[in-house]
Amino acid sequence: MPDIVSADEALRVQRTALTAAYHERSKHRLERYANGPETLDWDAQPDPFRRYRGAPLQALPLLAQDPATPWDALHRPGAVAAQPFGLASLGALFELSLALAAWKQAGPDRWSVRINPSSGNLHPTEGWLLCQGVPGLADGVHHYAPHEHALELRAALPAGPAPAPTQSQARVFIALSSIAWREAWKYGERALRYCLLDAGHATGALAYAAALQGWQLQPRPVAAADLAAWLGLDRDMDFPGGAEREEPELLFELRPPDTPAAPLPGDWLTQPLWQGQANRLDAHPMYRWPVIDQTLAATRPTAGAATAEGPLPPATTPSPQAAPEPAASLIRRRRSAQRFDAQARLDLPALWPLLRALLPGRLPFAALPGADHVHVLLFAHRVDGLEPGAYLLPRSEAGATLLRRQLPVSMDWAPVAEAPADVPLWRLARNPALAGTLRTLNCHQALGSDAILGLALLAEFQPLPTPWAYRERLMEAGLLGQALYLQAESLGLAGTGIGCFFDDALHQLIGLTPTAAPQAALQSVYHFTIGRALTDSRIATTAPYAHLPAWPERLADASRSPE
Repeated sequence: MPDIVSADEALRVQRTALTAAYHERSKHRLERYANGPETLDWDAQPDPFRRYRGAPLQALPLLAQDPATPWDALHRPGAVAAQPFGLASLGALFELSLALAAWKQAGPDRWSVRINPSSGNLHPTEGWLLCQGVPGLADGVHHYAPHEHALELRAALPAGPAPAPTQSQARVFIALSSIAWREAWKYGERALRYCLLDAGHATGALAYAAALQGWQLQPRPVAAADLAAWLGLDRDMDFPGGAEREEPELLFELRPPDTPAAPLPGDWLTQPLWQGQANRLDAHPMYRWPVIDQTLAATRPTAGAATAEGPLPPATTPSPQAAPEPAASLIRRRRSAQRFDAQARLDLPALWPLLRALLPGRLPFAALPGADHVHVLLFAHRVDGLEPGAYLLPRSEAGATLLRRQLPVSMDWAPVAEAPADVPLWRLARNPALAGTLRTLNCHQALGSDAILGLALLAEFQPLPTPWAYRERLMEAGLLGQALYLQAESLGLAGTGIGCFFDDALHQLIGLTPTAAPQAALQSVYHFTIGRALTDSRIATTAPYAHLPAWPERLADASRSPE
């Protein structure tokens, strides 16, 4: 008797197949790049800032001085005292996660960079605050405006007979959404990958900034339709004149340690009073990429996506080595390197805290449920005490088994004797001529050949357990990238995330080829390089918020800033 497949299961299979087809279609190949625009009008780039015109704007205070909390303290449970929720502490959270980091200028061209990295500095990720009972803030839904370092009140809660929660009962949620056109304008069909990687980076930035306030960034899985409704993203009338739509991505609760979970916003965000309309970012788009919208629809989490929730686990791996600077200084200083010193080297002992920072069970990986499905393929160029070649860092026992099964038995598979017991590093192959290979694999970029270290992040891919697991895999890779950025900074180095690489050429290099499935069981979803950055003296750097008329007056009182 033939098996009877339910309609839900058939839809799941169809959506998963569509997702896998998108990933295959959006690969760069040695003989051709993924579909993208044939030309770009650099004088007509999309507006880098989303605003909701007509929504009341509330300025957030700027830190008078950065917290002195050392880098390693963020990774020790209980080492940072929890701050009360308020304008100062939430302003610090956004300032050290999604805000502007600096302005850059070269000749007549001027542009901003942000605390959170983004592919092409295009920033598709938008931040949201949903709160009730926070002193100094209206209850409701706020959109974060990084250019102004302010909150736009998109939806206010009507006054009611029930008293608002007290400070100890305040409900504080952070949400992320994506505007795919910001990336698609430049990168075409591959842009959706970059949006998801950027959401992972933003998650990491929020997790570190929350830890500086003594808070946990607790994931609260929800259906995409619910999150869209809570953020007003399903309100057609609020996106007039072709204003680009936003895709709901993630919801987190900000929670001091050892406090119970708050009710989800749908339980208390009742009858909100909506205000404001989205600005249009690109009045004259030259291309359309319908496969992005199709894949977004296929990968949206449904009502059954929610996983069991509980307290965040304590860190189970040692904290990274202490950095001489406060964590906030590393966060502010992070930049994507544009060029590397091709002669720079790394001492082997410095490699271990870098790799240890990528292991699950520590900050920032608790911010994404089950973030142990992406594994690290390490290419060591110039590490004193380690032969040049390819190495593997599995991030779970199941992942180690899968990698052993999928990669050729002809690989060395030799444990690195010098590695600490908690860093399971395996040598796959020696390769003294590695630099030229990696330059080719990374779209012929010198960032691949001149780095001290190159990394390819391999995601467990085939089969995907759910359609939305595709989003989870790429966000996890972005989360790993954020950990790499900050750990590199703590070593006096710099990193660069690389989304442009030749997918299958990398797979073939390590012997990872499709078997019975259309795609290999592992897919490279993100590349990263680390080295000693070379600065361009022709580019001037200025303060991030000197453009605000009342910038000095917005500084928070130092006594209110977290220590």
